[in-house]
Parts: sequence; structure tokens; C-alpha cells
Amino acid sequence: MKQICENVYEFTHPLIQHKITILRDKNTGTNEFRKVVEEIGMLMGFEALSDLPVKEIEVETPIETCKSPVIAGRKLAIVPILRAGLGMVPGILALTPSAKVGHIGMYRDEETHEPHEYFCKLPQPIEERTIVVTDPMLATGGSAVDAVSQIKKHGGKRIKFLAIIGAPEGVKRLHEAHPDIEIYVGHIDRCLNENAYICPGLGDAGDRIFGTK
Repeated sequence: MKQICENVYEFTHPLIQHKITILRDKNTGTNEFRKVVEEIGMLMGFEALSDLPVKEIEVETPIETCKSPVIAGRKLAIVPILRAGLGMVPGILALTPSAKVGHIGMYRDEETHEPHEYFCKLPQPIEERTIVVTDPMLATGGSAVDAVSQIKKHGGKRIKFLAIIGAPEGVKRLHEAHPDIEIYVGHIDRCLNENAYICPGLGDAGDRIFGTK
């Protein structure tokens, strides 16, 4: 993993890059695409959550009693941006099965490319949790900026944003709007095209995860 600037990280792990290549392939079917998104979510979550606070508790092994670490504080909150962000949730839940899951619903205007929120439900007390926001695509950054703003409006403080593919424009916009959050991107692609799609990208993640067009 390499640091692009303060609080912005791009993954370099060979397994993540290999799986992103599978997602890029237009011939990858819905079932495989969905499974690989889940796997990447797990791999990214493993790295991004390496700084979770821990505390020691006393446990009795078959041999003796000892002190051993467990995750401290409130349970993690995973907040996917609907609907594509849902695809990354099972992978992170596999790592932290006791995590709470919230949802933020956003859709993009096809003409202006600007986001519109239609739903927000967060685990409480959100201000005491480490929050992982998921969205496979960080394109213009509009939905990401608005989603993080909503979480902060409800009291969220410790926020990590995970995207599988990002455009430089979207990464920059999110970082400038919320320089205090940590941004993790599987790969930063070349640019956005005239329709605000990431190039080379992987198409519409939501459609490919759920088999819709």
C-alpha cells in the first residue's frame, strides 16, 4: 500500500490488483463479479482496519490463563453507499461479524452527474464508532462527499472510505472536502470521460453486481 498524500492510500498488493483485473474484464459474469467484489472488500478491510484499538482481556486456554487482545470500544459501523456499496459489505463482515451496518442511499442525475440522497440510516451511537464507508467506484466524488457529510451531520467522527476503483478527480474532490477522513483506493485510474465514467474503469459496478442494466 502506498500513501498518495496525507490520509489517501492506494493498494499495491498483488492479490488486490489481480482481482481488480478480473473485475475490469467485460466477460466476467455477474456471479464471479459479485464474489470478487466481496473478496476485494475483505482484503482492503484487512489493511484499512489495522489500526483498530485493542484491549487485553484474561482468557483461559487449555494450558493456562493468559492476557490476550480483543477489539476495544464500540462495534465497527459499515455504511455502504447504495446500491453498489453493498457488494463490499460481506467481505468486511467476514472480518468483523459483530459490526453494525447502516445504509446511505444516493443516486446520480444522468444529466448533471450530481448526487441526490434518498435514504440515511446509521447505527447508534454513531459518534462512538469507527465507520467504514464503502462504494466500489469513486468517480466524480459527489456521492462520496455527500455521504460523508451526512455521516458527520449525524455525529460520525472516525471515518474510513473504501473504494475499489477511483478517478483522480474523485479522489481529489473527496480529500479536499473531507481531509480528516482516511481514503483507501484499490487502484487510481486515468481519468473520467465525458459521461463521468472512470477510464479504463470496470463499467457500472451496481449493474454488474446485481445483474441489471
